[in-house]
Amino acid sequence: MMKFADLIDEHAEELAALDTIDAGKLFGECKTGIPHSANMLRYYAGAADKIHGEVLKMSREFHAYTLREPIGVVGHIIPWNFPTSMFLAKVSPALAAGCTMVVKPAEQTPLSALYYVHLSKLAGIPDGVLNVVTGFGPTAGAAISSHMDIDAVSFTGSTEVGREVMQAAAKSNLKTLSLELGGKSPLIIFDDADLNKAAELALFGILYNKGEICVASSRVFVQEGIYDEFVKKLLEKKKSWTVGDPFDPKVRQGPQIDKKQFDKILSYIEHGKREGATLLTGGKPLGHNKGYYIEPTFFTDVKEDMLIAKDEIFGPVMSLMKFKTIDEAIKKANNTTYGLAAGVMTKDLNVANTVSRSIRAGIIWINCYFAFDWDVPYGGYKMSGFGRDFGLDALYKYLQVKSVVTPIYNSPWL
Repeated sequence: MMKFADLIDEHAEELAALDTIDAGKLFGECKTGIPHSANMLRYYAGAADKIHGEVLKMSREFHAYTLREPIGVVGHIIPWNFPTSMFLAKVSPALAAGCTMVVKPAEQTPLSALYYVHLSKLAGIPDGVLNVVTGFGPTAGAAISSHMDIDAVSFTGSTEVGREVMQAAAKSNLKTLSLELGGKSPLIIFDDADLNKAAELALFGILYNKGEICVASSRVFVQEGIYDEFVKKLLEKKKSWTVGDPFDPKVRQGPQIDKKQFDKILSYIEHGKREGATLLTGGKPLGHNKGYYIEPTFFTDVKEDMLIAKDEIFGPVMSLMKFKTIDEAIKKANNTTYGLAAGVMTKDLNVANTVSRSIRAGIIWINCYFAFDWDVPYGGYKMSGFGRDFGLDALYKYLQVKSVVTPIYNSPWL
């Protein structure tokens, strides 16, 4: 695993180019991010020889202990928005646990996965341990979900497809599941927040990776005392946000993944206008019909029952809403079927603690956003799924617990 990570570092530029070509991701960010993602392999390599059971104190004349054993063959189904980090987030803990696996990359972004499995072979990972199968969801993904010899599936993608994976697992061999699904994450900005930082994080939270990120801060709630000032600051900062060729180092936002996603985002923008939200800025394609580029789009006067406030758009579209009190903010933030992430901007520790403990989401960022680390578990509540990636929780989901019990005779103590 350490050698595998070293090889990824050596080939970061080629891998970055593949993800940029496939997914429209920014080449510069991929080039610096790929070595960072490779550190996941090193993190879990360090955990591989520290997988221990427990000695159990029984009430009767028996000695008992637990073993943590590899769960078996794992199917990983990964999405197109983060081909590298998702590949390594799934593969690293499963390798450390001692599992064999089949990885199905998204049909839109197969190239880097094929390169990674090539590098794993060069690193000495035995044949048959790490396998990549390209294909479409209804065929290759469905085969993994329903296969009787696959013991567990880890899926990241839409809630709709997550349901299908869960049904297939139930109908086949009741394989264990980890599902990291959609999100409609709130960013709550209180009156006492650092306004400059809040505007930067709100902008970054919805426009990073062109909004194609499940934890995007697509619902921004701003306390009424600073709302008008915040909107001005947001528009000011948006002026420096450049959309264009992802290989250009000055560009901050590349093209959407494909025409299907491009059309979906534009249709939601039209829904927002029809339902009465005010289009503050953006709302149109860019590039004169060349490439799937969309302007950063912000709506105000958004009501909670509008489609743009309820559905995961997966694009550069922000819904801005006001609130008065902390209780109102919590209620509005929780008014969603999803529960993946949330952000809180405040200088008041009591407010931060209250809100972070009240919002039903898997990760809460206080005065920061997208603060991911391989040491911090990540996953959802509600229709955002269950199970965790990252941290030791991810390692344990690829392990079975076996209890072993033997009699004790004439022991001086129990």
